[in-house]
Amino acid sequence: MKRNRIIAMLLACFFVVCAFLGVKLNAGAQEVISVSAKSALLADAYSGKVVYAKNENERLQIASMVKIMTLNLIFDEIEKGNLTYDQEIVVSENASSMGGSQAFLDARCSYKAEELIKSIIVASANDSCVAMAEHISGSVESFVALMNETAEKWGMENTCFVNCTGLPASGQYCSASDVMIMLKKLINHEKFFEFSGIWMMDFAHPSGRVTQLTNTNKLVKFYEGCDGGKTGYTSEARSCLGATAKRGETRLICVVIGAENSKTRNAEVSKLFNYGFANYETKCFLNGGESENLTAKVSNGVKESVEICAKTDLRAFCKKGELKNCEIKYEINEVNAPINAGDIVGKVKIIMSGEVIAECDLVSKESVSTSKFMDFVNDIIRNW
Repeated sequence: MKRNRIIAMLLACFFVVCAFLGVKLNAGAQEVISVSAKSALLADAYSGKVVYAKNENERLQIASMVKIMTLNLIFDEIEKGNLTYDQEIVVSENASSMGGSQAFLDARCSYKAEELIKSIIVASANDSCVAMAEHISGSVESFVALMNETAEKWGMENTCFVNCTGLPASGQYCSASDVMIMLKKLINHEKFFEFSGIWMMDFAHPSGRVTQLTNTNKLVKFYEGCDGGKTGYTSEARSCLGATAKRGETRLICVVIGAENSKTRNAEVSKLFNYGFANYETKCFLNGGESENLTAKVSNGVKESVEICAKTDLRAFCKKGELKNCEIKYEINEVNAPINAGDIVGKVKIIMSGEVIAECDLVSKESVSTSKFMDFVNDIIRNW
């Protein structure tokens, strides 16, 4: 009897430990994911909901994944109207002297901004990064200051940039969580995807010389759905990759830092993507600008109601099978004129088991001016 009690106690301890470690005991349960890299993160690309994390806030060198922030700032300058894709960028001696991955730019020659951007995305060109940084901010130091200001604004608490390339530098670090933040921003720039899927390209120099560039992110060719990302490697950082992949309505972001080599890095990112797509799904309930025949009542306006729509796409990301239990709840306010197109008039929420799992603003699709006295008189006459 005593022996049976001891066995029972040992079994109870075993089950408690297994529950704590997340070990699946039943034979049909999915194997727990593990990666050998120093840090890793898998998340929904839209909401940022984390599916898997390992040392995601640890401050580490991330090599050329630093260029994710560099690219964000370049695209921001274009969207602000401060830079165009056709603009000629003069390459300095400093830019052309960069080591590591490069497009082998000719010093004192000019290249179109679009070509330099493509070389950064496809081939991780350090010389192109420096040329763009110097053009935008006047110096690399000023551009790096802007990188750090932007990181702080975006809530990247475990990041410090020292250069715009990711070449080894004392005091430069980032985390998987922060890489995810800036990669989420980057994939909102549609032009990024126009370049990120290029496998090979001929990069033409003003002299007529041609350099063939190959995409450093091999998964865009070898992993179904992967359409963008940024690799990195230095002896300090080891092999790194921040990538995104989409299947159906589900888009995931995966970050791996400090893998032993590129083969391991690609395998672990693929494994994490496989897990995410096998077990999670995204459903888009409303598209941005979609009205669904929704209206809001208007007081004191020339119209009694106004057509409204979702301001942005409304998506929910959950484990497969859970989304069938969701419900949509509209919270529409009665609004007073005047109303401008785009004014917020309420919210729409996705609720599951009493919890809000996604929401977005509802906005007016049109403008409604305030009703004047004669409008009131005309209404009386019209309805007499």
